[in-house]
Amino acid sequence: MEGDGKNRRHGSDRKPPSSDSQPVLPPRGDYQTLLSYQKAEVVYDLTFRFAHKFLSRGDRTVDQMIQSARLGKQNILEGSKAGLTSKETELKLTSVGRASLEELLADYRDYLRVRDHAIWGKDSKEAEYVRKLGRKKPHSYEHYREFVETRPGEVIANIAICLIHQANYLLDQQLRHLEQDFLQEGGLRERMTQARLAHRNCPKH
Repeated sequence: MEGDGKNRRHGSDRKPPSSDSQPVLPPRGDYQTLLSYQKAEVVYDLTFRFAHKFLSRGDRTVDQMIQSARLGKQNILEGSKAGLTSKETELKLTSVGRASLEELLADYRDYLRVRDHAIWGKDSKEAEYVRKLGRKKPHSYEHYREFVETRPGEVIANIAICLIHQANYLLDQQLRHLEQDFLQEGGLRERMTQARLAHRNCPKH
């Protein structure tokens, strides 16, 4: 639902994307231009403030939510950097980041449910507004700062849920491309392993 613009794979053997598009996979290691990372970073910044403002001091959920948000962001970053040498590691770390954000999503839903607050519908005007904000590039926390500082907890939680859905949508696309790349090409580490095995199995003259 948040796939604004064309998401394209990008590498040395591929045509560069047009200026109005965002590649699913930028050059390996260039995580800051990765839209999924930008979204995850916003989720972390928002969650850090949300947890300290709207959850009780001493509540273990504070640390759990912040840690899940951090792991989501960091694993996307580390996965992108790892892709320089191992596509398998990039795939694994990106999957861990996706799972961490899914865990955080459940925490936000729990926050709303136990307090009898509504979760915005996918087609609600509120969710549509957040999707509109989500199309801004590059994406940053500054697009949401005013809301976080002035709106009640249930609004911030719903904004976070929308943002996590956006990040997860992008990560699902990213993982599909990573799986295809890994199956077709492998990474430097995988190619080196194959080369060593081929050399070892090569008959000696």
